[in-house]
Amino acid sequence: MTQDELKDAVAAAAIDEIRPLLGSQIIIGVGTGSTANRFIDRLAALRGDFRGAVASSEATAKRLKQHGIDVFELNEAGTLPVYVDGADEINDQLEMIKGGGAALTREKVVAAGSQRFICIADASKTTSILGGFPLPVEVIPMARSFVARELVKLGADPVYREGTVTDNGNQILDCYEFLIDDPKVMEARLNNIPGVVTNGLFALRGADLLLLGTENGVERKER
Repeated sequence: MTQDELKDAVAAAAIDEIRPLLGSQIIIGVGTGSTANRFIDRLAALRGDFRGAVASSEATAKRLKQHGIDVFELNEAGTLPVYVDGADEINDQLEMIKGGGAALTREKVVAAGSQRFICIADASKTTSILGGFPLPVEVIPMARSFVARELVKLGADPVYREGTVTDNGNQILDCYEFLIDDPKVMEARLNNIPGVVTNGLFALRGADLLLLGTENGVERKER
């Protein structure tokens, strides 16, 4: 199977997972990225079965609206029953690196505001140690150089993602050569650096369920 076919397979599996949760007053959380987009495209057929969605990015909000799905702010939606999103990298504990699309802060907020986090990914995203994919760190612009120096002290090689401005008006530093032995500890440590908005480690709030696209079909992995 091609990578696109694997993405389609996990998107379809995610629809099957959320279908029993839907209802006229239900609002779900929807992530950002190529795999999440395939989920959104399939979700369109069910738009009459739920109230709407909270989007983790402006791009996702636009795609949802194009399919006729109402988009709500998390402030008005309250706690969500489920959030569906992809991952740039995920380990056996269902801890992830996310943020390749620069939506990490909103993704983390929506994930934290959801009762269940379903991650959809293909087998190429799995790893035993996080950090092969460069870890994104969202920073306020005036703190970028300071935060970069602090990241170097932690052993990372931070690179400014030029030309990228997040939906929150901030900038991204991507941490290369930064293998992470204890994602939960590192997530908290990075967030304590002044000027960091958040980082792309999703360990303190990892996925509850991984739907993994493989050559042998979609595997379900519960946390």
